[in-house]
Amino acid sequence: MTELDDTARTKIWADLMKRFSQDGESINVTKADLRAAVDALDSYLDDNAGDINNALPNPAKSELTQSQKALLLSYVVLKRYEVI
Repeated sequence: MTELDDTARTKIWADLMKRFSQDGESINVTKADLRAAVDALDSYLDDNAGDINNALPNPAKSELTQSQKALLLSYVVLKRYEVI
């Protein structure tokens, strides 16, 4: 999978700002800094997709679809930081 386009990154950024606002959560970064963080993480995931895939044991590595692997990764990250 390639990096997200500008429209998708902008939506993530806007969704995050809305979520932080709705939760009454103060963040100590500017809007531009938050957008740079979205861009950086998307680039990191693209640059390291092979390493992430190789970290999975078989049969998950060979049998799960790319979308299923993405969902798995997102659940682990969200639970790790108790967001879900």
